[in-house]
Amino acid sequence: MRVTRSVIPNLFTLANLFCGFAAIVAAFEDNLSQATLLVIMAGIFDMLDGVVARITHSTSEFGVELDSLCDAVSFGVAPSVILYVAFFEQWHQWGLLLASLPALAGVLRLARFNVQLTSMEDKLYFRGMPIPAGAFTIVSYVYLWHSANVLPASWKPGMIVFVTLMTAAAMVSTVKYDNLPRPSLRGIRQRPIVFSVFSVGLVATIVTGGKALFPFMVVYLIGGAIRHLAVFLRDRSDSDDSVEEADPDPFTM
Repeated sequence: MRVTRSVIPNLFTLANLFCGFAAIVAAFEDNLSQATLLVIMAGIFDMLDGVVARITHSTSEFGVELDSLCDAVSFGVAPSVILYVAFFEQWHQWGLLLASLPALAGVLRLARFNVQLTSMEDKLYFRGMPIPAGAFTIVSYVYLWHSANVLPASWKPGMIVFVTLMTAAAMVSTVKYDNLPRPSLRGIRQRPIVFSVFSVGLVATIVTGGKALFPFMVVYLIGGAIRHLAVFLRDRSDSDDSVEEADPDPFTM
């Protein structure tokens, strides 16, 4: 077997899958803290495989497909298992159905991404909430808010259902969400506001021991939806005034 440069990023991708599998095992062992940490570690490996692929000039369709398969486990199945073990198990069949929604939506999201992929270049925006972001939203809520008794007990059933439904809906939506900006001078100059927001979220998450991660993900989820609605209303208003000249794409400005 010939060893090529693509082996290096693929090893990071497989490390992502291993973390996802280990997270599922930890969840079934009722170790939610370890399961949450493993999902976050999977996200780190998921980011690194793309970085390494660009550095080694080894991006390929095989890498994209492998990445999607691993993401389906780490950011689709694993968060759904965590939801089921943490709360939905007591609702039996209905709980099983609700807990499965992030996995089902995540797989649909990945399939749509793959068939719409036109180049190996980084995208500024994703159509639908990226599946790693959906996973971070779910696991950060379950472990750091739901299981940590931050909320009143009477709020918990409604909140976990709401978070589950909103995250699944965001992933299969057509709302445009920002891609994680590259930590480079070009990336900072290209999108200084986005880079600043992500940097503040990262620092706040570290300083608060992870508790700020869920609020930041909520801002990310809702912020993308609000911007999408504002652009839709603006384009609709402009099209009523004049139909002769098309407006520029606001997401490339």
